[in-house]
Amino acid sequence: MAELDTSSGGGHKKGGVKKAKKLSTRIDLTPMVDLGFLLITFFIFTTTMSKPKTMEINMPFKDENLKKEDQSKVKESTALTILLSKDHRVYYYEGIGSDATNPPKVEVTNFKNPGGIRQVIIDKKAKVEALIRSGSLGATDKTTVLIKPDYNSTYDDFVNIIDEMSINGIQVYAIVDISPVDKEFIALTEAANAGN
Repeated sequence: MAELDTSSGGGHKKGGVKKAKKLSTRIDLTPMVDLGFLLITFFIFTTTMSKPKTMEINMPFKDENLKKEDQSKVKESTALTILLSKDHRVYYYEGIGSDATNPPKVEVTNFKNPGGIRQVIIDKKAKVEALIRSGSLGATDKTTVLIKPDYNSTYDDFVNIIDEMSINGIQVYAIVDISPVDKEFIALTEAANAGN
């Protein structure tokens, strides 16, 4: 609140001319202190009332009948391996590519719809569900995706593929280092596509 301070010296008459009285203004900041304490109190209460957010974690299923080394193995029929490469290209093959004598058929796609990597994931998920219904796989088997980013892939592609896991409801996926064999698969596929 502004006040007028009238305590300064008054005017003296000099030669009959009366000098104007100088008035100074002073701002009272007392109400601002009250406002500061009200804001501090508001932020303290609102901070303590906000509930912490938690992330849901799916824990692995433990089957007592399986041997310990078999529990961590990924089945070829449930696995889809995705290789992220340069220029937003996505290479993929079914299985984990563990048999050197029988290399997998590597295909190339991108993130565009329709016909991109999303459709590949949807098709793989449908195949696994059909195998479960037919009894070839157990009820606890799920589609497993192995994501292997190459050194020349982009962070944007990595984020996009993780988003695809969430969009398609893939509960079991792993980010794995790309192997020299996978790099050979990419090179062979690029050479085959260049010839077409």
